[in-house]
Amino acid sequence: MKSHHLGEKRTTLAAMKARRGASAGPSLVLANGVFDLFHVGHLRYLVAAAQEGDELLVAINSDASTRAYKGPTRPIVPEAERAEIVAALSCVDWVLIFDEPNVVPILEALKPEVHAKGTDYTTETVPERHVVEGYGGRVAICGDPKDHSTTELLGKLK
Repeated sequence: MKSHHLGEKRTTLAAMKARRGASAGPSLVLANGVFDLFHVGHLRYLVAAAQEGDELLVAINSDASTRAYKGPTRPIVPEAERAEIVAALSCVDWVLIFDEPNVVPILEALKPEVHAKGTDYTTETVPERHVVEGYGGRVAICGDPKDHSTTELLGKLK
């Protein structure tokens, strides 16, 4: 079991970059998403992503980037609460909230050994694949089939 306290899991891109430094250390896996109305598909994705390396960093879309991506009625759950939920998982080592439309700046800054994406992608369709392969990292497709989504849950609630 991980020994991090919840508050210690919250980080920034600058802090993670400094932590990684120039020396070889634990292999880092980056997973990302909105994680609005957390469901079993999210859990299975993150558990599988954590198995791809030594430490798992989860980048969570900010409220602003979620609205830009999902529309004006999203997210349902505010970013700080989504980050707290994800940070509470024992498989997660670090959580950061990002405003950008994608994780390319995080990938370029941290160069994680693995970029984990959900099963709604294939290695060929991951938008950031060329960035990851360009610095020598690899893409991993993780989790169970995309049978769960917050959008679907919201549809059922209506």
